Amino acid sequence: MLELRPCCEHCATALPPASTQARICSFECTFCAACAEGLLGNVCPNCGGGFVPRPIRPAHNWKGENYLGAHPARTEPKLRPVDLAAHATLVEALSGVPPERR
Repeated sequence: MLELRPCCEHCATALPPASTQARICSFECTFCAACAEGLLGNVCPNCGGGFVPRPIRPAHNWKGENYLGAHPARTEPKLRPVDLAAHATLVEALSGVPPERR
């Protein structure tokens, strides 16, 4: 299951479990919407993939103990500020390649 990382890896903006501003790639790299869609141009700086909105884990036990109380979100931040110059090179290399083809 997803770790639900607590903040943006680049700018450290808080992304609590119910945040609709969290974006993840297929490796679960986690960024805020402003960084993922604006600053990073929908290109993950760690793998080159695209971003999608992170799902929200239910806060209540609606069925089968599948909720935050039984499966809490990660609390330790994973900060990896992006080297924007290197990222620009990656974005250039992937120019015109849609996320589903990367």
